[in-house]
Amino acid sequence: MTSPLTAKPHTASGRSLADFLRAASLPLAIVVTLLAFGLVEPRVLSSGNFRNIAVQASYLAIFAMAQTVVLLTRGFDLSLGYTVSLVSVVASMAMVAMGGGDAAIVYGIGAGLLVALLVGAANGMLIAGIGINPLVTTLGMSYVVLTFASTISDGFPVTGLPPGLNALFAQAAPLSIPVPIWIAMAAFVLLALVLKATRFGRSLYIVGANPQAAVAAGIRTRPVLVAAYMLCAGLTALGALLLTARTGSGEPNLGGNLTLQAIAAAVVGGVRLSGGEGGVGSALFGALFITVLSNGMNLIQIDGYLQQICLGVIIIASLIISRDDIRR
Repeated sequence: MTSPLTAKPHTASGRSLADFLRAASLPLAIVVTLLAFGLVEPRVLSSGNFRNIAVQASYLAIFAMAQTVVLLTRGFDLSLGYTVSLVSVVASMAMVAMGGGDAAIVYGIGAGLLVALLVGAANGMLIAGIGINPLVTTLGMSYVVLTFASTISDGFPVTGLPPGLNALFAQAAPLSIPVPIWIAMAAFVLLALVLKATRFGRSLYIVGANPQAAVAAGIRTRPVLVAAYMLCAGLTALGALLLTARTGSGEPNLGGNLTLQAIAAAVVGGVRLSGGEGGVGSALFGALFITVLSNGMNLIQIDGYLQQICLGVIIIASLIISRDDIRR
């Protein structure tokens, strides 16, 4: 008969191995997905496509990190995609109104960030202050934001943006690394520090894991929730401005399917909808996996509607796996 003293190291070893396999599963899935698509379409494994994947993933990673902040609190932001559209339109209109020169870029960035923070503050106050469910709040806000974006632009792209916007935030590549990747990595580092090294970051985890314990610990949950949604909106604005620089115009439909993709990236990466678990690493690897999957399906010409079905199936599968992990 095995004694408890000898059983404990075995159990600890088993848990360590399980944790390692769980952590390695997504990077392995990324590699396997790349190789599988590469067998069908050799262009998938080209250096040019790897660069394209990295740039595309940098945009999605920012939105996934934004969604992660509120997912940690047991919430989510369904207005993210339409906020991207509103920021794009407002920032572009501000730049055009200021003359369309390179100096107008600062005004456009400020206007886009301001409108995003207002959306985030409204979401946060409705959820934390009044107690409305995050699903209902952000779904309703998405329609409000979409209406504003479509109305102020008359449903047409806003053109005449400063040439420097695209040159600086889309085309530039310091040390041969495109600017969007640099910005995504800077956001990654800063958000990691906020989540792990600040009282606010630790409060997000506690509020999400156990709201009652958070109150008992003296955490003011309402300001934390409002700040979480504002931080989510600020990161969303950052990604929206980068996408606007890439397209060279303010697009009222720029958000598209970004809400679903951002949630998928975060959840696939390991952020739990039940709150209190996950981080920027989860968002980064999840964004890379979703980008690799989308890129491969595009190159082998899979229909866009089928791609959305695949994305939905992946989210559901991730939730099932997450639920099983919690039960263990």
